[in-house]
Amino acid sequence: QLQASGGGLVQAGGSLRLSCAASGSFSIIDNMGWYRQAPGKQRELVATITGAGTTNYADFVKGRFSISRDNGRHMVYLQMNSLKPEDEGVHYCTQNGVRNGLRFVRWGQGTLVTVSS
Repeated sequence: QLQASGGGLVQAGGSLRLSCAASGSFSIIDNMGWYRQAPGKQRELVATITGAGTTNYADFVKGRFSISRDNGRHMVYLQMNSLKPEDEGVHYCTQNGVRNGLRFVRWGQGTLVTVSS
């Protein structure tokens, strides 16, 4: 299970830190990530981080957001700075790994980010 938290209402230019707690099956080599979905729009990738710590960001968050992980605590974080109204949406944590030779993907329940202009 992936439990995301940290969403809320923030003014444009402000910051939020999202957290995702992974329970159950977790491996330090799993790829973890954050996606978001705004009302009426498709879900889109925000950032990912590999087990080795390699990060990847969507162009629209580069320089503003930072993804990190704590393997000991089975946690993934998304630090969001300089938030814009277009950053609004439900943010989902994902886990992508391999177990017994089979790839699996898990999604958390999402946490809502609202940015006021």
